[in-house]
Amino acid sequence: MNRVIPWWLLLLLVATFPLSGCLFRSRPVPMQMSTAPLQSATCDELIERINSQASQIRTLKAAVDIATSVGGSRTGKVKAYHEIHGYILASKPSRLRMIGLFPILQNRVFDLVSSGHDFRLWIPSKNQFIVGNDQVMISTEPLGNLRPQVIYDALLLQPINPEDEVTVLEQGNETVVDPKTQKSELQPDYILDIIRHTDRGWYLSRKAVLDRIDLEPHEQIVYDPDGYVATDAHYQLFSLFNGVSFPTKIEIWRPKEEYSITLTITRLTLNQALTDDQFTLDQPAGAELVSR
Repeated sequence: MNRVIPWWLLLLLVATFPLSGCLFRSRPVPMQMSTAPLQSATCDELIERINSQASQIRTLKAAVDIATSVGGSRTGKVKAYHEIHGYILASKPSRLRMIGLFPILQNRVFDLVSSGHDFRLWIPSKNQFIVGNDQVMISTEPLGNLRPQVIYDALLLQPINPEDEVTVLEQGNETVVDPKTQKSELQPDYILDIIRHTDRGWYLSRKAVLDRIDLEPHEQIVYDPDGYVATDAHYQLFSLFNGVSFPTKIEIWRPKEEYSITLTITRLTLNQALTDDQFTLDQPAGAELVSR
């Protein structure tokens, strides 16, 4: 025999449907697109822009604040270290010197010199003088784990060489914060996919992400020959130095080693003559020699 559902039970079911989501379906609201004025450029124009900026810088001398952290998904935690002051010298094609200083006493935390192939690292607190190849890990210590060539390549973007690199323009979007509303928005950007040819064949070497507002490179992603991200560098707060645009904040992330370093430039001089002595680091007397 069919049973008739009481009217009060039907009313109760209808009243509870919205609570269970049976009558309503929710969906995320698409992020609003930015209304900021954008510039347009072709692939060739963007390549010329990057190569022109790269050619304007021959040497670099900077006072910096250095912040580092280690850890990530593999360790399950991130450990940040105290910010220190330091100096960086760079000279093309590949020389680098980087000095870290304790905040108050200004004693050296480390002194690093690189030729682009080999490096020398002096760590006074351990009385160690480390020598090795730029392409290998320096140390298991957070600061010692920095590879000199990583710093150099992040500081000075390399030009795009048409002889062994092919560049493809990709249209992308990035999330930005509207300065007026403080809300997140999507903003179009340009992505240059730079594909390099080696004896192993063609591979995606790096991506340069350019902001459509100022056409400055705000991010560079470097890949290893196996297609993994080796370095993800972000560039912020561009200023003019002797007519050359340069970022004053550079954030470098190394996903494989799970360390990051942020360089905040407090003083910068470009294209000042640098001597060979400024890139010379001799082993201190009594220091332990360590080969890497």
